[in-house]
Amino acid sequence: MSKALLPASYRSILVIQTKFIGDIVLVSTLVRNLRLQYPDARIVFLCEAGFESFLTAHGIADEVVTFKRARMRGTPIERITELYRMVRRLRRLKIDLTIDVADTKTSRILVGLVKTPTRVGYNPPERGLRWYMRQPANVFAKPFGFGGRHYLSRYLSPLEALGIEPRVTEPSIEPLPLETARALALLGKNRIRRKAFIAVHAGASFRGRQWQPERFALAIDAIARKTGLDVVLVGGPDERETAQRIVAETETNVVDLVGALSLETLLALLKQARMFLGNESGPMHMAASTGTPVVGLFGLTRPAQWSAVGAPAISVQAPMPCACVAPELCRSPDPSKSCCVWRLEVEPVVSAAMEILSRTGTRAEKAV
Repeated sequence: MSKALLPASYRSILVIQTKFIGDIVLVSTLVRNLRLQYPDARIVFLCEAGFESFLTAHGIADEVVTFKRARMRGTPIERITELYRMVRRLRRLKIDLTIDVADTKTSRILVGLVKTPTRVGYNPPERGLRWYMRQPANVFAKPFGFGGRHYLSRYLSPLEALGIEPRVTEPSIEPLPLETARALALLGKNRIRRKAFIAVHAGASFRGRQWQPERFALAIDAIARKTGLDVVLVGGPDERETAQRIVAETETNVVDLVGALSLETLLALLKQARMFLGNESGPMHMAASTGTPVVGLFGLTRPAQWSAVGAPAISVQAPMPCACVAPELCRSPDPSKSCCVWRLEVEPVVSAAMEILSRTGTRAEKAV
């Protein structure tokens, strides 16, 4: 479908993004532009269960259709049943425009089955199609739009395919007032002032992407000594063991809130932080979306493609090429399953933290 034949407006837009919270933060920039271009359109999101309240509460989606990843990876009957349920619900919503930024085999099957009039997909897709696969899109986006190389440019590329010039170019998500009140109450309970602490996230989706807890502990102690800033650990329930190791090894009095916050409250707490320090992960992108300065730790993943955007940020990466430190775990060249970040020393991380703090004020600030 050529741009000349594209409808002038849409009543209902489906965005397929099946991955993680970091991707959702970046894709929120696409959605903000869609809302500006089509103010009367309803935005529907398809994603894994667990993100519904975050998406709707922050205006990223008006409606969310979810799936359970465990069922999509289950038996053939479970996969077919889950797929049928999603397609049936999406067809009832009478979608006019589908934008598939997930760009997976499953997402392409969904696009083909839902059969919306306008279907945006990538050409070529991130992974080449096999002979028995097909690209159901009828509007094609470049792998990276508007001349960029960051994944944000990939997620904005559908705008270029639709003939839309972006008016918003970085993610910006404002915490909800109620969640801000909850975050401030938690900080007050632990005698921590707003903008006087570092938020540290030591987890990641794969163990190889997690900088060693003992090195986090050393970096925390060094930064705390130099700045007087407090430290708050954040993360999901499955990251509690890592947090406990850090608390046990630091000399600094660390407040451990790992597993204690919803995504909405986490966003609000990150906005109150003086700086975020953590692995390349979803909370890193969440922190940047609130304007909080970021130091992100990278392994094989390219900072040029996945660095934090929307706030002052420094990406620290181990020297490359990587001399493999975990051949029994690494699945190179997949950045998500490589342990290169383990080669990152403490001193460059501390130096990056001090540099980012010096750009924006180095000492613990009093509450306003």
